[in-house]
Amino acid sequence: MSKTQLFDLDGKIAFVSGASRGIGEAIAKLLAQQGAHVIVSSRKLEGCQQVADGIVAEGGKATAMACHIGEMEQISGVFAQIREQFGRLDILVNNAATNPQFCNVLDTDLGAFQKTVDVNIRGYFFMSVEAGKLMRENGGGSIINVASINGVSPGVFQGIYSVTKAAVINMTKVFAKECAQFGIRCNALLPGLTDTKFASALVSNEKILNTALAQIPLKRVAAPGEMAGAVLYLASDASSYTTGVALNVDGGFLS
Repeated sequence: MSKTQLFDLDGKIAFVSGASRGIGEAIAKLLAQQGAHVIVSSRKLEGCQQVADGIVAEGGKATAMACHIGEMEQISGVFAQIREQFGRLDILVNNAATNPQFCNVLDTDLGAFQKTVDVNIRGYFFMSVEAGKLMRENGGGSIINVASINGVSPGVFQGIYSVTKAAVINMTKVFAKECAQFGIRCNALLPGLTDTKFASALVSNEKILNTALAQIPLKRVAAPGEMAGAVLYLASDASSYTTGVALNVDGGFLS
C-alpha cells in the first residue's frame, strides 16, 4: 500500500504572514517540507530572510518578502511582487496579528484599538481579497486565517483583540461562501495558549498561566509546531471538501 499524497504541496506557492517567528515560522517550515515554495513574510525583511535561508538550507524552497499588513500600500506592493515573480498564489496563511494592549476594556486606548483593527481585520480582509483575485485567475486555492480561541471565548484584558478575532471567524465564513464558486476554500485555525513571544505576557506570568492551565484539559501550553499540522491539512488536498470551518487546536479549552 503506497503512502498518501494528500498532504503533498509540490508546485504550490504559499504565502505566510507573520512568519519570522512563532506559529508563522513553524507553518512556513512545514509547508516547505511538504514541497511548497513558501513566501516568508512579516514587517521586517531580516527576520524573514533568516527563516527563508533556513528552509533553503534544508533543501526547501523559500523567498523572503517584507509586508506590514496594517499598511494598505504594503499589501498592494507585496501582491504586485507575487504577481511579477510567481504569477500565481495557491495558499495564503493570514497569521500576522497584533495585540498591543493588555488592560480592562474600559481603559482601551483609541490608538491601540485602531492598530488592532487595522492589522487583524482590515489586514486579513484585504490580504484575502488580493490573494483571492490571484487564486480566481488560476483556478482556486486555499486561504487559512489564524484566528484565536479568544474569538469564541474572550480573553481577560484582551478586549479589542478578542473582538477582532471574532470578526476573523465570521470573515472566514464570508470568503468561504462567496469564493467557493472560484475553487477557493477559506478556513480558520483557532490556536489555544501557545508558547510564543506573542503570548509571553500570559505564559511568563505564573498566576495567569496556572489559571489558564486549569481550564485546558491537556494541562499544558502548545508548542508552535503543534499548530502547523492543522494548517497543512487546511492547505492541502486532504481538506478538499472543507471550507468555512473554524478548527480549534486548543488542548480542549473550548470543549
